[in-house]
Amino acid sequence: MVYVILVYDVNVSRVNEVRKYLRRYLYWTQNSVFEGELSEIKLEKILYNLKKICNEKEDSIRVYVIRDKFFIKRVINIGIIKGGEPDLMIF
Repeated sequence: MVYVILVYDVNVSRVNEVRKYLRRYLYWTQNSVFEGELSEIKLEKILYNLKKICNEKEDSIRVYVIRDKFFIKRVINIGIIKGGEPDLMIF
C-alpha cells in the first residue's frame, strides 16, 4: 500500500467527471486535491482511467506517492474541511 496525494488542474468541462471518479477511491480534501491509501495496482488503474478522461494538452494531474502515511506531517488546517478527511497522524 502507498499513500497518495493527487492534485489536478483540468478544464472546467471535465472537473466534475474527474472529481466524481476520484471520490470512488480517495478522500476529497480540497477543491482539486485528493488523498488516501491505495494499492499500487489500484493507483495504476486510476491513472489509466484519468488519462482517458483528461486531455493531456490542456489538463494537469500531479501525484505524490508516499510509501508510509506516517511520514506525513500536517500541522495546520484553517477553515472548512471539504468532503472528508483521511486519518493521518498529526505530529
